[in-house]
Amino acid sequence: MSRIFGMSVASVYVHYVAKAERKGHTKAEVDEVTQWLTGYSPTELDAHLAQGTTFEDFFAAATLNPNASLITGVICGIRVHEVEDPLMQKIRYLDLLVDEVARGKAMTKILRAP
Repeated sequence: MSRIFGMSVASVYVHYVAKAERKGHTKAEVDEVTQWLTGYSPTELDAHLAQGTTFEDFFAAATLNPNASLITGVICGIRVHEVEDPLMQKIRYLDLLVDEVARGKAMTKILRAP
């Protein structure tokens, strides 16, 4: 099992938000892409962050967006659509979405709108 699976989402989420804010974007945008990917409401997302939910439990309880399979690209030198471990792939999806927010990509493109 990867070490990140047992880490709390909140401990990494602060870095996601900081990355977006450094590039002139907002926590609301990070929340939006996270909610889109996981199906969590704002209240549910806040509860998971407050409770210190691990990545394993966070994604186990999530309803992954049906368009998540449209997420392609490279994060940390890894092609997200080629990641074999399902949980690691979901984590990489989230990493890539946050990276796209930070780079200023249009939200309609980030959310893989038809």
